[in-house]
Amino acid sequence: MVYQEKDELKSVKYGSQKNVNKTKEDRVDKYCMIVYNYTKIQYILEAHMEEHQDQSLRGQVFNKIRSDILSGRYAQGEELKEATLGEEIGVSRTPVREALRQLELEGLVEIVPNKGAHVTGISHEDVRDIYQMRSYLEGLAARWAAERISDEDINEMEEVILLAEFSLKKASKQDQMVRFDNEFHQIMYRAAGSRMMEHVLRDFHRYVQLARITSMKDLDRATKSVEEHKAILEAIKNRDGDLAEKLANEHILHVIENLALEDSSK
Repeated sequence: MVYQEKDELKSVKYGSQKNVNKTKEDRVDKYCMIVYNYTKIQYILEAHMEEHQDQSLRGQVFNKIRSDILSGRYAQGEELKEATLGEEIGVSRTPVREALRQLELEGLVEIVPNKGAHVTGISHEDVRDIYQMRSYLEGLAARWAAERISDEDINEMEEVILLAEFSLKKASKQDQMVRFDNEFHQIMYRAAGSRMMEHVLRDFHRYVQLARITSMKDLDRATKSVEEHKAILEAIKNRDGDLAEKLANEHILHVIENLALEDSSK
């Protein structure tokens, strides 16, 4: 009944099916432009080092400092001293300096001559923008997953949901909710069959790491998130791309709403 009412409202809004189809085409074009532009920027920044970044010393230092920034270990504006970071990580200042330059390209650090490197981090506005873009891409990922998913991926997603439900019942296990949430989405991205989209959404996950942890600490939101995952998976299993896209899009928008409520209560 709810979907029928929404369909009626949609019909009134656009006037005709022709306009509705045109709107869908425009939306897909917007998704494609987001993926193309973001991926192009990322490839330019990462250049030839991406393939070997995890194996190189610079890559390990880079990933460690970036993870600490995104997890909130370093506050916005905090100075990052090469010598101190080198001692903490157990490396010389050279790979730390190179990592900081790479982080500056990502916009997470600002390096000022004679003043050193300071954390820029991810602002509330950045988080909101990332979730807004992610909502579109998550919808498209769910649509493509409905078209391409394998039985093996379906079984994995069902297993992750069962583990998440178990964790919700155990107070000592609730800290694992972020991991299960991440696994659910990673499997869906893989099932969508787009390497470019998976790359973009994986980075989006990293950039809003702290916000995701905050959201999942809310037991009510964590419970609703699992229920939303179940609905998304059901639509994917039924090969209903329209519904899967709609539910995945709304799922991410609910996170924005939850974070907005938390900010207003502070």
